[in-house]
Formats: sequence, structure tokens, C-alpha cells
Amino acid sequence: MAESNFVDYVKIYCRSGKGGKGSMHLRHVKYNPNGGPDGGDGGNGGSVILRGNHNYWTLLHLRYERHVRAEHGGNGGRDKCHGTNGKHAYIDVPCGTVVYDAETGKYVCDVTYDGQEVVLLKGGRGGLGNFQFRTATNQAPRYAQPGEPMQEMTVILELKLLADVGLVGFPNAGKSTLVSALSNARPKIANYPFTTMEPSLGIVAYRDNKSFVMADIPGIIEGASEGKGLGLRFLRHIERNSLLLFMVPGDTDDIKNEYEILLNELRNFNPEMLGKHRVLAVTKCDLLDEELIEMLKETTPDDIPVVFISAVTGQGLNELKDILWKELNSESNKIQGVIAEDTLVHRDKDMTRFYAEMADEGEDDDIEYLDDEDIEDIEDFEDFEYEEESE
Repeated sequence: MAESNFVDYVKIYCRSGKGGKGSMHLRHVKYNPNGGPDGGDGGNGGSVILRGNHNYWTLLHLRYERHVRAEHGGNGGRDKCHGTNGKHAYIDVPCGTVVYDAETGKYVCDVTYDGQEVVLLKGGRGGLGNFQFRTATNQAPRYAQPGEPMQEMTVILELKLLADVGLVGFPNAGKSTLVSALSNARPKIANYPFTTMEPSLGIVAYRDNKSFVMADIPGIIEGASEGKGLGLRFLRHIERNSLLLFMVPGDTDDIKNEYEILLNELRNFNPEMLGKHRVLAVTKCDLLDEELIEMLKETTPDDIPVVFISAVTGQGLNELKDILWKELNSESNKIQGVIAEDTLVHRDKDMTRFYAEMADEGEDDDIEYLDDEDIEDIEDFEDFEYEEESE
């Protein structure tokens, strides 16, 4: 997995720019020896801004960019010259990225749509020059403001895929086969557990040139909400889905029991996910005859739609798409989607589990916070002095 191109979380150090210092300057020119103060203001430091970009689907481009720094503001000058404003540092992220504080695990912000900009760290304001402090009783002030200091934070960027339909099932339940049958996506398919090691998205074509997005995630096992198997690594990818499609093989001993186990794992991971619309698909029905299918229908849950399908032979696939489209466009689901978009609650991150995941991935958590350029900037900031200049 360490060699995969799909990267769904990274840890980076961010630093905004400090504000430039204001100028303390008194104007002395020929025929005007008492020209008064004319020190300009310092420039504002650049901010660190997250920007949603639909051209990205993974955080791979940030994996080796461990430091993001905005420019510092320029110092003010004589003749009321304003210092230059520092350039902002933009971090382009895929839609569905959530940001946590790497030290405390607290939720910071998220980016949900293309073009959305969120100020992660605001740059320091520039200091005022002595021209701004002139008064009738203090016509030649000999002081100016330093700029505001920079802000810094180490953050965790975590990607949660945005899709209409999310597939939930045990390993080898036929999730990847279904995605490949309904869309042009080609996930890895093999006859052993956990063949899907990274989520994949497929666009399912429907009638009248309509379509919806289906997300295939790795299989869930009992205890996944406690970190077993692939654990929490991929459970978060179905938090943003509008509809959950549970998949249970038709040759299992107890369909309803396996469905309850999957439902319980979602309940333990995030109870709010139980409010989503759900559909149950019984897969691999090409192995069953009509009489057995009729018997199994009596053992399925009664509170959700159930459809018997076979991705290999195409049995029930059109019926499944009709049910999914109906549930996605139902009035109750639309209302829930609007509410979830505005009031989606993100839990704080469990840092012990995160560091365990990072260790499994072979990631190095040590981030060098200051380099030689930063140390020189800080020493220059601390040795701030004002000098009276003259022409």
C-alpha cells in the first residue's frame, strides 16, 4: 500500500507570512527642514489557503511537499511608501478533504466543492509607520509598529471521497465486480480477500443520459470500527455518500445476520451514518436457483429495499439501478443531503490510531519545523530597531 498512487491522508507543516515592520522616518529636504513624519506602513504577510480542485482525486501531490510557507510582508519605507504584501500560499486539495490539528487531533475545517477557498492560517498584518501616529500635540513621532508575527501549524489532511452510492460489504462480496459491470472502472478482481486495497470511483450510466457516482471501498470485517483489518482507514470514505448499498453474497449462511454485522460496524464508527438511505443487494445469484431465491427472500430485512443480482450474468442489474436512482432522488433523501452538507459533524481524530496507521504505511512523522532561512527571519524580527533617516 505504501507504493500506491492513492494517498488519502498526509501530514504537513504550514506557516503564514509575518507582517512587515512600519518605517520610522522624518522628512528632511531643502527648504523644508521640519517636514514631519513620512514613514510608510509595512505590508501584510501572506496567508495559507486551502482551495478545492476537482482535477485532483488524491493527496499524492502533497505527499512529499511537507512544508508550505507563505511570503512575509515587506517593510515600510520613506515618503509614505507601503511595504509589499506577501504572496499567499495556496494548497490545492480534492473535494472532500478534511483538516485536523496534528498535535491535538481537533477538527479545523473541510473543503467540499470545487473552487472553495478556506483560510487555514491568516498572515500577520503589517505595522503602521510613524506617519500614522502624527497628532497636533505629537507632530514628530519617533516610533512605529512592528508587524504581527506569523502563524504556524502542523495539520493532517484527510480525504473522504464524495460519491452518490457507497458499497458496504465483507471481502469478496462482489463489490469490485459490480462496479466493473455497471461502469467503465476496472478495479482489481481476484478470488482472495482484500483484493481492493484502495477506493475507486465509477460513473454508472442511467436512462436519458443520466448518471450517478458509485464508490467501491475495501471490504469491512467484524471489528473494523476498532481498527481490525483495514480498519478505520477506509470507513471514512463512505461518510459523505448519499446512499449506502450493502452487499451480501447469496451463498452465505445467514443474510440478515451479515447485514446486521455490517450495520453494527457503521453504528460503532459513526452513528450518524445510520440516518442514510440503505439498499441491500444479494450478490452471486447465478449460483442459486429460483426456488432457493424465493426461500432467501423470506430471511431478508423488511425495512429496506432488497434486490437479487449477479454481476457476471447481468441478472437484476437494471432493477438495481432503478432502485438506486429512485432512492437517490427521493424527497427524504434530498432533504437529508441538504442538511448533511450544511451541518455535517466531524469528530476529532484519535491520534493514537493515526500514528499507528502512519507507522504501518512507513511514513516518517518527523517534520523539520525551522530551516536556516526561518531562523534568520526570526532573528531579524527580534532585533527590530528604528533609526532616524535623513536626506
